[in-house]
Amino acid sequence: MCFFWGMLKDKWFCGRMAGMDEIVIYTDGGCHGNPGPGGWGCVVIDGDKVRKLSGGEKQTTNNRMELSAAIEALQAVALEGRKIVVYSDSQYVKNGITSWIKNWKKNGWRTAAKKPVLNQDLWVQLDTLYNSLDVEWKWVKGHAGVEYNEVCDQLCQMEIAKFE
Repeated sequence: MCFFWGMLKDKWFCGRMAGMDEIVIYTDGGCHGNPGPGGWGCVVIDGDKVRKLSGGEKQTTNNRMELSAAIEALQAVALEGRKIVVYSDSQYVKNGITSWIKNWKKNGWRTAAKKPVLNQDLWVQLDTLYNSLDVEWKWVKGHAGVEYNEVCDQLCQMEIAKFE
């Protein structure tokens, strides 16, 4: 459902704003080097309130930071009891939690190639949150001028800079 129509780079898009019935979250994570110093950022939009959260690690991976952003954001709103829409520019996170994880768990946390699932500790945390909340996952193109995705990226870069 569209709440508004807008222009982005000369193209019309359907936009969604947080209402009282849902919380909107944007997440991002990244590293300089992979592994290397990393950061994550998230923006939580609850009606007219906008919260920015971020953190990082001295030695980590891009995927761990993407997962950390989603986990931290969901933990921040876990007690709200409302629908949550998460926008992530990570297909790894979106597809992992909505699709791949079912088979990983069924196969004893092994991939289709029979290898151990990387970042299992974080996937377990995210899965627990996901299954206890009403969450809808949406993919958003990174570095494409989407306002809150860009804010998340800036938060990531700020955190990474603390370790360089």
